[in-house]
Amino acid sequence: MTSGVCPWTLDNFIERFDAWVELESPKDDLRCVVMAWVMTRIDDPYQGVRREPGFANLWVGPIPNTADGSGNVVTCSYWIDESSRIVRCDNFGTLSLPL
Repeated sequence: MTSGVCPWTLDNFIERFDAWVELESPKDDLRCVVMAWVMTRIDDPYQGVRREPGFANLWVGPIPNTADGSGNVVTCSYWIDESSRIVRCDNFGTLSLPL
């Protein structure tokens, strides 16, 4: 049963994902984890991320299950436009912990 709330529209995620893959050459299993996480943004783009201080509607956070065991994790930042229900990807990157 659906909640009655329209899902969010994702924008620019494929382009930014492709740019991240080209730059960092992650393994296929990591790519799958990241893309599966992207799809969760359709239902709840606020889950597991925080608003970036100093920027209106810019959200950022680590992507679960992407830690590499060396203190790095894949992150994603994106803009949320509540009025249009659009989530626009800003960037993917691998950052050192802690964030």
